[in-house]
Amino acid sequence: MNWYLTAWKKYAVFSGRSRRRELWWFILINAIIGLILSTLAQQTDGWFWSVITWIYGVLIIIPSIAVQVRRLHDTGRTGWWWFIGFIPIVGTIILIVFWLFDSEAGTNRYGPNPKAA
Repeated sequence: MNWYLTAWKKYAVFSGRSRRRELWWFILINAIIGLILSTLAQQTDGWFWSVITWIYGVLIIIPSIAVQVRRLHDTGRTGWWWFIGFIPIVGTIILIVFWLFDSEAGTNRYGPNPKAA
């Protein structure tokens, strides 16, 4: 849960580096929250949960992109690689593979290794 909160604390920080744990915990917990909110919206047939689901979805856009860019920085890649995800299927697969790579050892041009901190 701490890794999820770290991503929220760096809401719109696109500089620096993020560990794999921070990215994957953020993705996992957001998926679970999204699933719960979507289920509530479908089961209640009310507009309230639909609006809450929509608002949550809008709120996580910026920190999601930021943590993904910081993760790319951690592997030594520029954040502009994030846009490869717009290429259907292949781009998403390439992005996921980049996120799975280990941190670049030591300090790189984006900052110190977060594993060492």
